[in-house]
Amino acid sequence: MALVTGLEILGAAREHGYGVGAFNTNDMEITQAILETAEEERSPVLLALSEGAMKYGGKPLTDLVHAMASEASVPVAIHLDHGSSYASCLRAIRAGFSSVMIDMSHADEEVNIRETARVVEAAHAVGVTVEAEIGRLGGVEEHVVVSAEDAFLTRPDEAERFIEASGADYLAIAIGTSHGANKGKGRPFIDHQRIRDIAARVRQPLVMHGASGVPTTLVERLNAAGGSLADASGIHDDDVRQAVTEGIAKINTDTDLRLAFTTRVREVLRDKPAEFDPRKILGPARDEMREVVRQRIRLFGSGGRA
Repeated sequence: MALVTGLEILGAAREHGYGVGAFNTNDMEITQAILETAEEERSPVLLALSEGAMKYGGKPLTDLVHAMASEASVPVAIHLDHGSSYASCLRAIRAGFSSVMIDMSHADEEVNIRETARVVEAAHAVGVTVEAEIGRLGGVEEHVVVSAEDAFLTRPDEAERFIEASGADYLAIAIGTSHGANKGKGRPFIDHQRIRDIAARVRQPLVMHGASGVPTTLVERLNAAGGSLADASGIHDDDVRQAVTEGIAKINTDTDLRLAFTTRVREVLRDKPAEFDPRKILGPARDEMREVVRQRIRLFGSGGRA
């Protein structure tokens, strides 16, 4: 199946009240886990690559992801996650991405609108759709660290004004989530009323970043296998389910995949210290990630939609 745009996937999700996962990938095994599980579950999916992933894998990685995605039997969009500049988005478009994110949320509103509109003009000219972001999430991204004090939530009036002025196709909003494995003590507060208020003003699909669940069982297994991940906490499944009913159509997942991958690699090396065949180390990690993708797809409600 040919690649589709992010809007083709997310527009249907917003209209019919389900969410779709944007799963970050950095290599072949992660890409296989995402696509193979999406096919088994008959779910559309977005394959997300960050600037860091593109730097890490270069053209061979983007070519690999493009080839694998193009052969999938379900709708797939290749998405640039947190593009930091107009130039970065253009590089992704030239590399065959069908969806790009321009993240100028750290800039003032005027700059964010102007730079987003530039990306929208270039992307739409070649049939690519665009995500933008307003508000600030706490946590760690690849090109910025945001403290809790510097994070702020998206205002509904700001969201409406921004989407109309910029022309973005889908909008990431700050609602209480944060990037990384440490999202706060206990159950993080998600501002559901804010989601509903924004969705009432913005008809475009809404995006939830920093949405990984950080399963306690995986954290415990990681630490038992020699890891050291303290105070890990994620977004509760019930909050994700509710957010989808309120207008969230795209849910990003990266931390959970990293956690599953690293946990299983550590366990294999602990239990089989003589093992040195990469396939027998990475294969079980791929299987562990498949189960994460499967659980997320079922949580979002996108299974059977392809």
